Amino acid sequence: MFIVFFAGLAMYNACELIAMVALTFARHRGLYFWSLLVSSVAVIPYSVGFLLKFMNITTGNVRWLAVVLLTIGWYPMVTGQSVVLWSRLHLIVSGERGDKIIFWTKWMIVVNAIILHIPTTVLTFGSNGDVHISTFERGYNVMEKIQMIGFFIQEVILSSIYIFETVKILRGSLQPHTRKTMIQLIVINVAIIVMDLGLLGLECASLYILETLLKGVIYSIKLKLEFAILGKLVRHVTTNRPAGDMRTASIGFMPTANKGSIDANNLDVADFVDMTRVATDVSHPSHGSSSSTARRKSRRADSQMSYNMQRFAHVEDISTLQDSSRATSRSRIEDMGV
Repeated sequence: MFIVFFAGLAMYNACELIAMVALTFARHRGLYFWSLLVSSVAVIPYSVGFLLKFMNITTGNVRWLAVVLLTIGWYPMVTGQSVVLWSRLHLIVSGERGDKIIFWTKWMIVVNAIILHIPTTVLTFGSNGDVHISTFERGYNVMEKIQMIGFFIQEVILSSIYIFETVKILRGSLQPHTRKTMIQLIVINVAIIVMDLGLLGLECASLYILETLLKGVIYSIKLKLEFAILGKLVRHVTTNRPAGDMRTASIGFMPTANKGSIDANNLDVADFVDMTRVATDVSHPSHGSSSSTARRKSRRADSQMSYNMQRFAHVEDISTLQDSSRATSRSRIEDMGV
């Protein structure tokens, strides 16, 4: 009853998450989308494989079907979980330090997948074979604990990065919604560590059947939690994001002083204005009311000057006309002999 219940619960969570992913994402591409989808789908063959194995449904040569199913599901379910977390690290880390974190955590996932998955797979098939079964079983029992510890440390490192970076953001957070999202991110990553610790405890206690049954359920729950909180984090980051620092600008925390910060009070306009093409003083801001008053006074002065020039020109024309009239009169009088 427990085997059927836990296997069915894990598959139900996986199917629900697959539907949520398919309906939520507008564009079906990107590492986050594919890692989340593949990890969710992998829960199904993993659970079906152990269901067939523990219920003794597949016997004889058909037993390899259960081994193949659980192996195919185990790879992307476990490593895919870490890839989901890794694919969103760039939202909370930045700069040269952030690039180093992303680089080294990527290689941590790759190396662990090689040195932990492959030997465990060999021992799994060997312990279900027909030759030297006891030897393979002893090796499997040791390797199972080693790979559990290795993947536990890997997920603790990734979750700890989220917690540590989120605490740094919370120290300068200004927006209440940002603080709420960051607190939820911390709580979910702590919950992930606790669930992994519970699985590790069951493995160290050699409760193999209970550990394998709960693994599918716990990994499906962790995927649903990560899908919920990382979706909120993405929406937070992509809201009103300028071209600068993604974390500073979009998550809404108070930036601290650094070398690259610019003091607005000491801003030199010559840094971004070609002063040779400017005819006015732009080094100081102008006040709206004063500048508008000055413009009105300037227009009135120009109008008055134009009027005076026209008036002076008119007077000059009249005086010229009067002088010409007097000259004409004198010439006529002289012609008449007066």
